[in-house]
Amino acid sequence: MKLLLDTHIWLWSLLEPERLAPEVRAALVDPDNEIWLSPITVWEVMILAEKGRLSLHSPADEWVGDALDAAPVREAPLTIQIALESQRVELPHRDPADRFLAATASVFELTLVTADERLLGLQGVALLPNH
Repeated sequence: MKLLLDTHIWLWSLLEPERLAPEVRAALVDPDNEIWLSPITVWEVMILAEKGRLSLHSPADEWVGDALDAAPVREAPLTIQIALESQRVELPHRDPADRFLAATASVFELTLVTADERLLGLQGVALLPNH
C-alpha cells in the first residue's frame, strides 16, 4: 500500500506515536508499505512552527531535515496535474492544504492517512482513518 500522510499523522508518528490508531501504527511500520509525504505537509509544519502552534526542539527547517533523515519517506511531487485536480476535489471547506493533499492522493493513487473528519468523508480517494 502507498500511504500519503496528512500533516498531523506525520507529526504524531514522530512526536506523539501514542495518538496513532493501532491500524495506522501497523501500516506505518509494515515494510511492504510505501510512506509518502507532500511538500504541502512540510509547508504546513513550517507555518505551524512560525505561528507558535507547534513547538519543536530545533528551528523548523532543521527539525524537518532531521525528521526526514530519521524516518525517510517518498516525496510526492507537486505537479500541474495536482494543482488542476485540487480544484475538482469536493470538500466541505476551502482549506488549500487539504485540497492539495487530497489531489495528490488522487493523482498518484495513494491512500491518504488522516484523522481529519473533514477529509474522512472524501469520495474518490482511498483513506486510512486514524480512529
